[in-house]
Amino acid sequence: VQLQASGGGLVQAGGSLRLSCVISGRTASSSTMGWLRQAPGKDRESVASIKWRDDFIYYAPFVRGRFAISMDSAKNTVYLQMNNLQPEDTGVYYCAADGPSGDYEYWGVGTQVTVSS
Repeated sequence: VQLQASGGGLVQAGGSLRLSCVISGRTASSSTMGWLRQAPGKDRESVASIKWRDDFIYYAPFVRGRFAISMDSAKNTVYLQMNNLQPEDTGVYYCAADGPSGDYEYWGVGTQVTVSS
């Protein structure tokens, strides 16, 4: 199983970015897929997750109303649309997929998101 994330970059506060994560080796629609982030000096935290088959979506309170997670099952791709970005959203964003244990076991290489004030 491999995950390939892309779409990070530098944006001004109030701007938008869309992250993409392509999964290979398994079907995205049958997995729990998530986006997590890690800011400098902080622990990694969950941002959003989706389990398409169960129509389940989760958002962390600090992104609710600003970010949107979605899945294109035909492309085996998960997206994270990030709007109204703020400097505190700066960090490395990772996509992940669950394994048999139910925990995230498969990880993509992180993509850097930097929001300037």
